[in-house]
Amino acid sequence: MIIYKLRMKLLSDTTFGRGDGVAGLVDQEVEHDSSGFPYLRGRTLKGLLSEECDNLIAVLSCDHIRKHWKSVACHLFGKPGSTLETISQMQVGDACLPEDLRQAVAYQIKRQDNKLMRVDILQSLTAIRRQTAIDSKTGVADETSLRSARVVLRELEFTANLSFEVQPDRDTLTLLSVGTLALRRVGSNRNRGLGHIQCQLFDPDNKNITSDFVQYFGTV
Repeated sequence: MIIYKLRMKLLSDTTFGRGDGVAGLVDQEVEHDSSGFPYLRGRTLKGLLSEECDNLIAVLSCDHIRKHWKSVACHLFGKPGSTLETISQMQVGDACLPEDLRQAVAYQIKRQDNKLMRVDILQSLTAIRRQTAIDSKTGVADETSLRSARVVLRELEFTANLSFEVQPDRDTLTLLSVGTLALRRVGSNRNRGLGHIQCQLFDPDNKNITSDFVQYFGTV
């Protein structure tokens, strides 16, 4: 297995929404593991990367060039209802905080004399933000419109494994690189100021290759 890594730094508070809340606490909870560490599901991350690549390919001016890069995208991300011939070349793991940190905390939580709780970990890495709708005519908050959401604090860095069965070719790495650079927003409310991120791509030798292949995009 050949493993590249996508590193994601949060430039603003972010909500990795899981689709539900906690009664009496938050209307929108973040996805987190059994130790309280927030993470972004690999399936979601793959979808976001695929969307960014599709958007970039759509603006290419030449039909045959656009067709070529659509083929590369299908090979990289697969297609719905894929067969063995059209299955995704890349498997995307969850974007998580550093492994050594998560293992150390998980060990402490399991100790019999431990006083550290999962909720302590979650609260140390997140905050709760509240917002309400304002009536445009009266300037007064609408009744029953108050909502709360947990957000992951800015400046945290997450890493996701991008796994390949065989070494990806130049075009595959080119498309993955431009998609990585284009991915700027993730999570819930990403169009309302949350979820601003910066992504970088690293090869199996831990070399930053984010910009190494960009010049090849849009060529055949």
